[in-house]
Amino acid sequence: MSSLAATQGNTANASRVIQPAWVRAMHWTNAVAIILMIMSGLQVYNASPLFKSLTFSHSITLGGWLGGALLWHFAAMWLLMINGLAYLITGFATGRFAKKLFPISVRGIISDVTAALTFKLSHDDLSKYNQVQKILYAGIIAVGIVIVLSGLSIWKPVQLQYLTALFGGYDIARYVHFFCMSAIVAFLVIHVLLALLVPKSLRAMIIGR
Repeated sequence: MSSLAATQGNTANASRVIQPAWVRAMHWTNAVAIILMIMSGLQVYNASPLFKSLTFSHSITLGGWLGGALLWHFAAMWLLMINGLAYLITGFATGRFAKKLFPISVRGIISDVTAALTFKLSHDDLSKYNQVQKILYAGIIAVGIVIVLSGLSIWKPVQLQYLTALFGGYDIARYVHFFCMSAIVAFLVIHVLLALLVPKSLRAMIIGR
């Protein structure tokens, strides 16, 4: 009897929608836009490095030269801004953010980090984020907003002079933009590793269930 109940429970979980279609579509659109922006952004960076000892191989850049990289960067920028704004509006309007990302507690983060380090963190219910996921996803949304604003202040420092001044000037805005990009790259590495460790989460982001 218990075996039958477990089978029925597994069947119900398999048929339950974990990631709605709009989340999946916007997630993969954002993924493409971010990768294009990072690769083209590295080429733009190489044209005027912030750190003289740090440049990036052309094998991981996009655009071939400064002009080409800027064209890719701006095209991806509009895709990211439009899709990202739609994601934020839909996330708040549907209550998804309130349900998925909050509340966040320091105690919960410490507990879940400890569980993760000892390989005891449960991934049975993909519809609920643990505290580590909550802080990572909320944090990357905040970083995404900052990188867009700092990028705009670099792109139009005269027209958007008040925004540029908010970052402490053009030069400091470049550093903010670079470190936000670094944070996004670090997030992507962690995100991909976790997806590989929990394959069913990747499946849910592809087929929804």
